[in-house]
Order: sequence, then C-alpha cells, then structure tokens
Amino acid sequence: MYGNAYISPEDAKRMNESTDDAENLEIFEARITRGEKIEPGDWMPAEYRKQLIRMIEQHAHSEIVGALPEGTWITRAPNFRRKLALIAKVQDEIGHGQLLYSAAETLGKTREQMLADLISGKSKYSNVFNYPALTWADVAVIGFLVDGAAIVNQVINQKGSYGPYCRALERICYEESFHLKQGHDNFVYLATGSPKQRAMLQEAVNRWYRPLLHFFGPSDRDSQHSEKLMKWKIKLASNDDMRNQFLDQYIPKIWELGLTLPDPELKRNDNGIWEFGDPDWAEFKRVISGDGPCNAERLEVRRYAEEAGRWVRTALMNKDERYVVPLA
Repeated sequence: MYGNAYISPEDAKRMNESTDDAENLEIFEARITRGEKIEPGDWMPAEYRKQLIRMIEQHAHSEIVGALPEGTWITRAPNFRRKLALIAKVQDEIGHGQLLYSAAETLGKTREQMLADLISGKSKYSNVFNYPALTWADVAVIGFLVDGAAIVNQVINQKGSYGPYCRALERICYEESFHLKQGHDNFVYLATGSPKQRAMLQEAVNRWYRPLLHFFGPSDRDSQHSEKLMKWKIKLASNDDMRNQFLDQYIPKIWELGLTLPDPELKRNDNGIWEFGDPDWAEFKRVISGDGPCNAERLEVRRYAEEAGRWVRTALMNKDERYVVPLA
C-alpha cells in the first residue's frame, strides 16, 4: 500500500510485486522526475531514507538549539513589545523543531534517539547557533539575516520530493515570514537610531558576517552530499546557489542602511555572482565538529532540559500514581 495518492496503479503493482531493487529504483526516480511526492509508505532506496533522516534531523536540531541564543534575551529585551515578539518567536522555533522531528520519525528514527544523538554530539545542527548573542543587536541580526538565510533555504526545499518534509516546511516558512518582519523592524530601528545603537548593530553585523557565509554549507566542490540530494530532490539548489541568492537579497539591504561588511573583496561580478574573501572553511569545520565558541554551552543546556524534564515524560507515559499531583 503506497501513501502517495498520485502513484499510478501500474507502478504500485510493479513495486509491490517486484523484489528487484534496480527496477524499484527506476520507478522511484521516474516518479521524482515527474514531480510526485514520496510518502512514508512508499518504496525508497536506503540511501534516500538515510540522507533524509540526516537532513531533517539536523534541521530539527537547528530549530531547537537556534532558540537558545535569542531565548537568553527574553528577560533583557528593551521594552515590553520586543519582549512579547521574542517570546512568540522562540515559541514558534521550538514548535518548528517538533514538526520536523515528527517528519523525521516517519522515516523510522525515533525522537528519543534523535535527541540522544544531539546531546551526545553525534548529530549536527547549523553552525550559526554556536555563536554568542552578546548584545541586543545580535538578536536583530539573527531575526533579520539568519532567519532570512533560513527562509532562502526552506522556500527552495519545500518543493522537494518527500511529502512530510515539504508539508512541514510550508508551515514553517509561513511563520518564518513573520519572524523576518520582526527582525527587519528591529534591525532598521537600530540602524536608524542613536550613534551608539548604530555602532552596536555594526559590531554585530561584523561578528555574524562569516558565520552567515558558512550557513549554507561548504562550497559545492567540497560538499559531500549535494549531488545525490539534488538528484533525488531532497535539495533543490546547491550550497553556492543558495548562498548567492541570500547575498543577492540581503547585501543591498545592509548597504542601503549605511552599514558596512568586513570584507573588502565582497562584490557582485558581471555574471551576477557574488565574490567574497576567504570564508575560512577551517573555522566552519571546527564549529561543526564541536569546537565553536558555544558548542559545549548549547549542548549542556539541552542536556539539562532533557534530564530535568525526564520525570514529566515518565509521568505522562507510565501514568504512575507517584507522579500524579492530586487536585485540591
């Protein structure tokens, strides 16, 4: 039985009856070429499943860990309106993580195992969330530029081949558009504010510039997964193409506000491709491998949350009377 309503009866019959992986792969890839969605009950290559789990799991971890640098500023937001907006945003990010864990679970890996792999350091998450949010301006940069980079990635990939992930991304992109508006408002407010506010924002932009270049992953020539991911429409654009699209959209907006970027080599060439100075991919590899400024801190927070919340999960799953609080 196949979950995708668009699979033809003939293909479903052939795949149900076939024990030939080569034949099933041919049908599978033809469906992807036609733009059909693959659903959890459909036949899929083991490598497709593996790469999807890796990608969706990393995205889910990024949403959860990504809420941490902004969450530290909830109690220090400059006014009540900013505080409410930030609370709502952090809540949304945690919800996005839960949506993505649910999508990844359809591929056979449990949420508990995914969280255990995050805490142990086995699973990765986006490099940008291993940097500190030192000032309120960092919150503005995260809300405008980091979320802007995420939207570029997610809007492209929501047209991919795996149904549950695409549907999760559709919901996430809708909510991220509000996050972007909040971030843009905060960013412009600081950029057009007092000299001290502008200087604070400029310092934050300088700190986040290189991690933002790293956000989309290594250059295509160094990427280990891009070719296969794009063939099966898990990804719809290469790392370099998404990075260029982000720079094309956001660099002019930064310059329009009179801010600068710490890269004298940054320019758009005659072919519309952005050129930049040394992105220091060695730093990217160090951070992804666990040696960034805040890797240990971020994982320690998640470890504490997992341990401190264990009694709640035990109570809900076991319904043990010892954990039930009697009503007055």
